[in-house]
Amino acid sequence: MDTILPSEIKKRLDLGEQLAIVDVREDDEVAAGIIQGAIHIPLAQLPDRLSEIPQVEELILVCRSGNRSGRAISFLEAQGYKGLKNMTGGMLEWED
Repeated sequence: MDTILPSEIKKRLDLGEQLAIVDVREDDEVAAGIIQGAIHIPLAQLPDRLSEIPQVEELILVCRSGNRSGRAISFLEAQGYKGLKNMTGGMLEWED
């Protein structure tokens, strides 16, 4: 599974790059903060909301610690998605 460091994402966003990020945490977790521009789709809702997930060259998945986003990647790979990356450490490692 491909991974990406939170610091790399932050650096790229600070440079103005538009990244495709899907946050699979629950509503109450996202209420405490979300990466700017991320799409919020709780993990359990992924199957019903596939149409909202962009088919892009690079798609970054985020959760609290990296576990749920890893499961999301496995599911999306089975749906034919490519270029998936798991943000290591999840939002626990994110510094805004």
